Parts: sequence; C-alpha cells; structure tokens
Amino acid sequence: MICSTAHHGCAEEALSLFEAMVGSGIAPNDVAFLGVLTACSHGGLVEEGLRYFESMKQDHGIQPTEKHCACIADLYGRAGRLSDAEAFITSSGFGHAPVMWRTLLSSCRIHKNEEIGKRVAERLIELEPQASSSYVLLYNIYNDARMEAAAMEIRELMSNRRIKKEPGLSWIEVGNRVNSFLVGDRCHPQSERIYTKLDELLREIKKIGYVDEREGDEVNHHSEKLAVSFGLIGLARSAPVRVMKNLRVCGDCHTVMKLISKVEKREIVLRDPIRFHRFRDGSCSCRDYW
Repeated sequence: MICSTAHHGCAEEALSLFEAMVGSGIAPNDVAFLGVLTACSHGGLVEEGLRYFESMKQDHGIQPTEKHCACIADLYGRAGRLSDAEAFITSSGFGHAPVMWRTLLSSCRIHKNEEIGKRVAERLIELEPQASSSYVLLYNIYNDARMEAAAMEIRELMSNRRIKKEPGLSWIEVGNRVNSFLVGDRCHPQSERIYTKLDELLREIKKIGYVDEREGDEVNHHSEKLAVSFGLIGLARSAPVRVMKNLRVCGDCHTVMKLISKVEKREIVLRDPIRFHRFRDGSCSCRDYW
C-alpha cells in the first residue's frame, strides 16, 4: 500500500500509512523505506525524505541500497538541488551505478541546466556507451536550450556509434484486445478515426488555452495521444481511459492530457516508467511535480 500510494503521487497518504504501520509495532523493512523515499521524491518533500533516509540507517539498522540512494538523488534533483544531488551520488558509494546519474540527468533536463547535464551525460556515456537514453536526454537538454550546434553533435555521435533511440510505445486495452501505438502510427485499422478524433481534440483544447508551439511536429502524434484518442472512441463514456507507455511522458503530452480530461469530462490514467498520472477535470494527480 505504501509503494502503491507513492507511485500514484499520494505522498502524504504513503507517509501516514508508514507511520501507522510503525505505530502498530511492525518493523519497516527496506521495501517499506523505498516506498517512503519514493513518496517524498514524487511529492517534493525533501527534508522529510532526508529524515527518513537517516532514520532508516540509524534507527532501524537498514543499509541503503542502490535503489534507496537513487531515490535521494531523485529527491534532490526534482527539487532543483542539482549540485546537492551530484555531491550525494559521488559520496554514496554507488557512483558506478548508471541509474544514479540517469536520474540526475533527467532532473537536469527538467530544470534546464546544460552545464551539469553535459558533465553528467559524459559520465553516463562512459558507464554505458551503448545506452541511447543518455544521448537522447543530453540532445533534448541542448535542443530545449536552442543550442542547435551542440544538439547536432550529439545526433552525429549517435549516428557514428550506430545508437538508435528507443521508440515511444503506448498500449491501451479496448474490447479485450491490447492495442499498441508508435509515434505517428497509421497501422491501426481505425487509424483514420483516431486521427480525426485527435485533430478534433486539439482544436477543442486550443479554445481553452492550449498553445501548440510545435504545430505540425511529430509531437502532436506522440503514441500516448493516439492511444488516448482511440480509447475515447472505443470505450464507454463511463470507463476511464487507461494507457501504459514505455518512456517518460513529455511535457506537451502531459499538458494535452490535462486539457483533454477537462473538455471530454473523462478520467485518463497514464502509467509511464516513473509513476501513474491520473488526469481529472484539467488537473493531474502529480500536481505538475514530476
């Protein structure tokens, strides 16, 4: 329960469950603390997370694992304390673990820090020279900063090393069948209806404030947008639209999902590798802290 509420972004509820468990005489184990640290990270509860981390070691004698330390790096990173995250990783004893640096690199993109992002990406590429995510994150950092020359260098490096970006893939179950979508996918038998619905949705959300800064770009046809559009035409109005995605949801899709939930008066649940996003009436359960 602690871990589930944490992944749904219900930080306070997760911590309340943890305290209730301890109060009833049940000793927490490493998994319980992992749930608590995840909850603090997703809820922006930095000081609380650090206190629980110290309590885990000092009060309960639990030695932190790579996963616990990755949560602390994420805790600092999401809060914009990138230098603290970098220092923590270096001193944690898990500086050899790619997941630690990948967590920080994601935060560098969120907070648009090219300097630390470049340093972290170089470290990641040393550890995992064939992992596409490190190159893609650094490319996106440069692209967001309008550093076109630096971004192109990363693309050329990927090409020279024959490294291909993992494609975004989304799944939705409709009528006891799992339907999958890639970006710009037109292979589905109902492709024409899906794109017609998506175009209609984009027009409607523009009326309530959506600004399409990259009109005509493939971002308009990201896999989760196609999956949600299919869900809206294929599911009963009383049913929530539940989509899973293999990559982290992008900022534009997150904004679009909030607005679609408002104009369609539908609940949309999007599960990416990081957490659940539950969209209702124009807002998300993550409170835009993700």
